Amino acid sequence: MSGLIGKKIGMTSVFGANGKIIPCTVIEAGPCVVTQVKTIEKDGYEAIQLGYDEKKEKKTSKPLKGHFEKAGTTPKKVLREFTRFEVENRKKFGEVLDVSIFVEGEFVDVSGISKGKGFQGVIKRHGFGGVGDSTHGQHNRLRAPGSLGASSWPSRVFKGMRMAGRTGGDKVKVINLQIVKIVKEKNLILIKGSVPGPSGSYLIIERWS
Repeated sequence: MSGLIGKKIGMTSVFGANGKIIPCTVIEAGPCVVTQVKTIEKDGYEAIQLGYDEKKEKKTSKPLKGHFEKAGTTPKKVLREFTRFEVENRKKFGEVLDVSIFVEGEFVDVSGISKGKGFQGVIKRHGFGGVGDSTHGQHNRLRAPGSLGASSWPSRVFKGMRMAGRTGGDKVKVINLQIVKIVKEKNLILIKGSVPGPSGSYLIIERWS
């Protein structure tokens, strides 16, 4: 497995070989710096830590400044660990990774934080159909959740009942998305379809080999 940290730029579309339009998400992937290499002997597991996106030094704590200086790089906003790297794919401390680790046409998994939608009702949150028609005495009840199913026993609402509440802002992974195009000089990847999160949000792009 290998991967990069990226930032969602927006959506666009390109023409495929058959002349059909392919909707794509544009992601700025890397360059990422290997800021730490974890080993079984020292840390109990194997992983590499990647840093992405420049951060002002005055907003960086002293311990983190030393952490980045060891890797010979400037402070980064985002740090993520990648595990299960094969021995031959092991990256070196301070090495810079970019979009060249990917190939056009291959499939990747993209994970990020979905758009937050605030407090929503059951129709938007769970796809409920409402309590029925607007006739037969219904008044301002079209989008209500209806009965919760509890009576004199057990006199409570069961845990896990689908009700109104905070929606979005969850970690989401979309698997098997195809890389349509790579623009190496600008560190851009065009991925077929949509990915989680708003424009400007950080993403993890992983490839399983």
